[in-house]
Amino acid sequence: MKTKNILPLLVRAFTIIAFIPPIFAAEETAQTDIGTLDKETAAKAFPSKPPYSPYAGRDFPTRPFFGDTHVHTSFSMDAGAFGCRLGPADAYRFAKGEEVTASGGQRAKLSRPLDFIAVTDHSDGFGFFPELFSGNPEILKFPQGRKWYDMLQSGQGAAAAFEIVQNFSQGTMDKGLVPLPGTPAYKGAWQEIIKAADEANDPGRFTAFIGFEWTSNTGGNNLHRNVIFRDNGLRAGQVEPYITQKPLGSDNPRDLWKWMAACEEKTGASVLALAHNGNLSNGIMFPIVESFTGKKIDREYAENRMRWEPLYECTQIKGDGETHPFLSPNDEFANFERWDKGNLDLSVLKKPEMFEFEYARSALKNGLKMEAELGVNPYKFGLVGSTDTHTALATADADNFFGKASMSEPSAGRAIHPFIKAKNATIMGWEQTASGYAAVWAKENTRESLFDAMKRKEVYATTGPRMVVRFFGGWEFEDKDAQDRLPARVGYTKGVPMGGDLRAAPSGKSPTFLVAALKDPMGANLDRIQIIKGWVDKVGKTQERVYDVVWSGDRKAGSDGKLPLVGNSVDVPNATYTNSIGAPELIKVWKDPDFDPALRAFYYVRVIEIPTPRWTAYDAKYFGVTMPKEVPMTTTERAYTSPIWYTPGS
Repeated sequence: MKTKNILPLLVRAFTIIAFIPPIFAAEETAQTDIGTLDKETAAKAFPSKPPYSPYAGRDFPTRPFFGDTHVHTSFSMDAGAFGCRLGPADAYRFAKGEEVTASGGQRAKLSRPLDFIAVTDHSDGFGFFPELFSGNPEILKFPQGRKWYDMLQSGQGAAAAFEIVQNFSQGTMDKGLVPLPGTPAYKGAWQEIIKAADEANDPGRFTAFIGFEWTSNTGGNNLHRNVIFRDNGLRAGQVEPYITQKPLGSDNPRDLWKWMAACEEKTGASVLALAHNGNLSNGIMFPIVESFTGKKIDREYAENRMRWEPLYECTQIKGDGETHPFLSPNDEFANFERWDKGNLDLSVLKKPEMFEFEYARSALKNGLKMEAELGVNPYKFGLVGSTDTHTALATADADNFFGKASMSEPSAGRAIHPFIKAKNATIMGWEQTASGYAAVWAKENTRESLFDAMKRKEVYATTGPRMVVRFFGGWEFEDKDAQDRLPARVGYTKGVPMGGDLRAAPSGKSPTFLVAALKDPMGANLDRIQIIKGWVDKVGKTQERVYDVVWSGDRKAGSDGKLPLVGNSVDVPNATYTNSIGAPELIKVWKDPDFDPALRAFYYVRVIEIPTPRWTAYDAKYFGVTMPKEVPMTTTERAYTSPIWYTPGS
């Protein structure tokens, strides 16, 4: 058909369409080509009852995945110096549940496989020790490299390691000896780490994240961040990790965030960072005034910190970072696994005014205050735990603790041997904490699903036990919701999960929270669930309060408002306990009795276990040693959820 014959037909068709009445203009003109829709027909299409199977159509996370976002191997300069011989591939094998031989020669295995880990070796000095151990000619051509290799071969490994760490810390290593970004040695180490992660990754069964640690430590003040990739090696391999050494790198977090932005733009990858060990930063981890500029935090800093750092590692081997007795004097559980003597290398001792800017709870409170000033909360982070192990072994169980470094793997004397010894102070081996793990509520065990859950902060920290913790906030929860055997179904329907936001309180309403915890099936019973509330009062001062929400037994609060302790079933000499106290599960709907809809606030859950033997008790029993009187022999393991925030008028 020729074009001139088509045009009249098109004109006629559009003319007819223009005069067709709208289908739904009036009831009498309503037309369909599948019949007439009446109430009876609609009822058949939309049943009044939910499906018989309560799981049909369920589209929310149904289980937490437990893992470790902070594992060092022999590829880290310090781990190698302290004797670690296990590499990234070994770390993943161990996390998957395989038995391995630790660097010190002992057999090691987890009680249960983990669901995920990230190997996060230090980006500065990446892969140096494996190259030195192997006698790489590129290392041996340097006088220091040849000297240290010969020392290792002649049985002087300890002296060599000391020299290496000392020279690296002081910046006196032969120029070119330590691999730097852009060199074949550095690229090779990064590609080996990527290869180990991609080979270990098993979607649906085990997730191996690609990552590294950016180790800012200026003046001995800990500002470390772990950088985690959502993607595989095809994207991660297009960049090399960011270092702290100038001029190729920087020790300023602002520069790390710029690198992360450039990484995403170049590769199409997604990355996030986790800050950790604020308790060793000497007051600069959560600043109001930046240590690098001496100026108050501005909006740009706040926006970038929250864009790139959605999580904080609040518990690990180097102590607990939730709060401190100085900051929370009315919190009877605040005095837990404290590392509060000084900064990371103990070169500067701690001052009380530093604490406020080191711990998660005070940072969350200051974040509310800064949000009112800047319009952005720089410290609106979720909470996870991880080990920071430097043995390649992600062990956080008290009866299976392989220590921070290979020198502190199980032995009769590790508890009483100095871990860090400086002129100003000493941290003893017994002060290491068997902690912690990250729990992530995700739909499936894949890089993408876990990473996305981390970004939305639907995560919680544990000091080791794999307890299951749920936390939802809303305006309509009722007591009967705590009787539902699928509390998440009610939680997601009526509210938001941990990491979420409540906005603009309905008139006359106070927030209600559904909290639930189930003990680790291989662990101890639960003592109680608490909700920690932080807020900014009417005169702009930060406040906090700890509420006991639900607990085991028939205890009642005393005249001081405090709930009595659950008791203690620990047999210290035999390193055992019984679950004759406590409860296997706790669940409750709680309503804030002190709510003011005009004030910003956050709420997070803390779950406390009954007392159990600490790793020092297991050591004493196994090795037949007597611990000094100052060594704690019991512990109260716990979990911390990400907060739920309330913002008025939003």
